[in-house]
Order: sequence, then C-alpha cells, then structure tokens
Amino acid sequence: MATERKLIYHERQRLQFCLLHTLNNLFQEKDAFSRAALNAIARRLDLQDPNQSSWTPLSVVFKSHHNVVTGNYDVNVLIAALEERGKTVKWHDRRCGASTIGLDDKLFGIVLNVPVKRYGGLWKGRHWIALRRVDSAWYNLDSDFSSPYQFKNTEEITELMDGVISTGGEILLVMNGED
Repeated sequence: MATERKLIYHERQRLQFCLLHTLNNLFQEKDAFSRAALNAIARRLDLQDPNQSSWTPLSVVFKSHHNVVTGNYDVNVLIAALEERGKTVKWHDRRCGASTIGLDDKLFGIVLNVPVKRYGGLWKGRHWIALRRVDSAWYNLDSDFSSPYQFKNTEEITELMDGVISTGGEILLVMNGED
C-alpha cells in the first residue's frame, strides 16, 4: 500500500495581503487568520502605542500598522498574531549566515520579509513569505507562486535565506512556544 502524501495548503497573493496569506500558509489552515482578525490586531496595537501620531485625513486609510484598503500589515501585526497562537518570533542576526539556523523541531517555520520591485521598478515594497516543514519536507509557500515549492535539501533552503540576507531582506524564526 502506497503512502498517501499530505496536501499542502497554499494561498495565492491578492492585493497586498501577503502577511495574511503567509500566516495561513504557515499554519496550513485556510482561516487560521482572517483580514478582520489582523485588522483587530492592528487596531489594538494602535491603541497601545504610546507614540500614537495625530489624526490626518490620510490616517483613515494609512494606519500605523497596516493599510485599510490593500492590507500591507507590518511586522508588529505578524508578531502579535503569532503570539496569539503560542508561537515566539526570533529575528535572525543578519551578520550570521543562514547556515547557523537550526531546522529542528523547535522551529515551527520561517517567515521572510524581502524587498520587491514591481511595475518596472516604479513601485518598491516588501513581501512576506512562509517556509514550513510539512511531514519531513520543507516548502516555500510564497503566495506569489502558483503552487508550493518543495525544497530538494537543506542546502537549497540555506541558499535562499543567504540570498534574502544579501538583498536586504529579513529572516524571522517562528518557534514552537518559548525558546
């Protein structure tokens, strides 16, 4: 009897909701997080901010931690969302190579934040990407991809992460509980 492969959950990119897609892909659940849940986290963070800026007409759309229309959530929303699910986040020290990252059971997954250029370089921004081990294989669950990409080996993961570091990206390690 052949072993049955687990289906990999993969959300595709829509507007600038890559953080929402990244979280759902990371947890391998369609509704692990919703737009409403992330908006609520962003509002809570705004209320807790001691340096809250004054209101302007643009602040109706451009909030401190996200864009109301397109999404585009920041790292504070990511960390708060993960903490709600009992995960902790460690920033990888970019002075160290990716080979220093242990891909062991303490690691729930990896979130990358990479610089992107779109529309012929006219628009510059950043994009969230989830890397996750499902069963014994690691996957790149980039919402810009048409389907998940299964890494061939750990060297391929390390090469990707070293490339992220060299282009000014960030690596966040999502840990299972307290580290």
